[in-house]
Amino acid sequence: MPAPLISCQSITKTFGLVPVFKNMEFALHEGDKVGIIGPNGAGKSTLLKIIAQLESADTGIVSSRRNLKAGYVEQSDSFEGEVTVRDVLNHALGRLQHASDHGRVEAMLGKAKFPDPEALAVTLSGGWKKRLAICVELIKEPELLLLDEPTNHLDLEGIDWLEEILETAKFAYAVISHDRYLLETSCTTIVEISRLYPGGNFIVKGGYGEYMRRKAEFLEGHASQMASLANKLRRETEWLNRGAPARSTKQQARIKSAVALKSEMESATNRSRRQAAEFEFSASDRKTRKLIEVKKLSKTFGARTLFKDLTFMLGPKMRLGFVGPNGSGKSTLLKMLQKIMPTDTGTVDHADQLRVVYYDQHREDLPEGRSLRRALAEDSDSVSVQGRLIHVSSYAKSFGFRTEQLDTPVSRLSGGERARLLIARMLQRPADVLILDEPTNDLDIDTLEVLEESLLSFSGAVILVTHDRYLMDRVSTGILGLDGYGEHGFFADYSQYAVYQRGQEMAQDASQTSNSKPSADPNSWSQQSKRTSTKKLSYNEQREWDAMESNITVADEVLAAAQTHASDPSIASSSIKLQEACRAVDVAQEAVDSLYARWAELEKKR
Repeated sequence: MPAPLISCQSITKTFGLVPVFKNMEFALHEGDKVGIIGPNGAGKSTLLKIIAQLESADTGIVSSRRNLKAGYVEQSDSFEGEVTVRDVLNHALGRLQHASDHGRVEAMLGKAKFPDPEALAVTLSGGWKKRLAICVELIKEPELLLLDEPTNHLDLEGIDWLEEILETAKFAYAVISHDRYLLETSCTTIVEISRLYPGGNFIVKGGYGEYMRRKAEFLEGHASQMASLANKLRRETEWLNRGAPARSTKQQARIKSAVALKSEMESATNRSRRQAAEFEFSASDRKTRKLIEVKKLSKTFGARTLFKDLTFMLGPKMRLGFVGPNGSGKSTLLKMLQKIMPTDTGTVDHADQLRVVYYDQHREDLPEGRSLRRALAEDSDSVSVQGRLIHVSSYAKSFGFRTEQLDTPVSRLSGGERARLLIARMLQRPADVLILDEPTNDLDIDTLEVLEESLLSFSGAVILVTHDRYLMDRVSTGILGLDGYGEHGFFADYSQYAVYQRGQEMAQDASQTSNSKPSADPNSWSQQSKRTSTKKLSYNEQREWDAMESNITVADEVLAAAQTHASDPSIASSSIKLQEACRAVDVAQEAVDSLYARWAELEKKR
């Protein structure tokens, strides 16, 4: 193997008395596409800063290839002064000495799809600032690019753009991310930083799916090792408790072995401790079929219509995801659904005494001046959750907080800790409807998985806005897509929405390439749909396409019936009937998957 671009040998980093990682080995080579994951506080960002030589390790050796061109994109982006987007990229190249430098700037502006290169950088939204920060490093043509949580501020379109950059990259890169789709599609190696592993990290060649498979194998082996150690320690403890004389060398060696075994067991136990939050949203369990009903809803700002004639209904167990580019009206719609913003036309009707719990992406509901203890329990030492009183320290611990943090001011908590605190406060309030606006920012994958399970088990309705496509696909029972120019559409899941969007973009690109006359509103979904011709489908394919929606509906109903039958307690006692029912579910699921795959194939061809 050729020499690495950068190598970390036996590095240790400690903050206070707690080692973030100890004697870690890590290296990056040419062509590496590495995704770095791990629980909050495990040291992911610290490791990236050490690799970027912005911080030093306490012990160990960090060496890099001579004259290595490395770029680093940190979590937060700051642009100051009266500089435009173009100025920032010009400055990144230094003084422009060649005509090719001007060409590189213009090419980067086009590649990043900046709508206004003359806009002041300081006025950009968080997503466009992140895109600009990435471009600043890309334009320098690095050999190695390090990115720390780049998807936290990007919208779905921005994440797609970043994925395309990474998938076609000729440089090596390491990216810290909790976006599981990006980790699967753009990374060929996954590195988990965690105290769970003896060396402080767990390296898997492959994408996120392969990492999950290999980690399951590791945990199974680890559980067996723990059980074996526990049994051996129990036997040795019983032998010691019998008071056997320790005069011989053999007996003394056995005592030393027992002490070493106890130390090994404690070390393994400490590594196994997980700090992922554990929570369950409180539902009111009301039987009302209609919780929120929206009829003919429209909203206009100035001359721009965000959405019009929007109609849908939310009931128990329905989980609706909102998607669309920044500025498409998602946050506006959330406010209208809570009746804190008036409608232009149409109505939003609530069930009587509807209880709505809202997660604000800006976290303005957090009491900055209070301690963590008082943010969780205002005037007592107990928290009431689902009718149970829980001591505040135990409640805080279930969200990954340490007891010594209880008196820490909320203003000093990290982004991930603030997100967990907001969820902890939400759980104290029973709800009919949960409205979550970007709840995944700053959450690690362990906590995201718990959030997913909590939303799936919630018996009320859920409205979800998130750029986490994995969570959106897994949790949502339907998707509402907004284009921000008056049009909207409903989709079965995010994958179906993404396929539709790609088809629209291809149609628009084809229209522009052929110099056809643009529609009055080039961003209108209805206009784009008219331009999306079906002439590429054969006669039989067109007939198949026309019947696809009804066929999928029937297949979904068959699957639902099979699942209901398989969960019937009356067949649980018969292994033969249960196997047959499970086989029927598998067959029905395969039929649904096949139809959706064919739908995507025909949609792409259209």
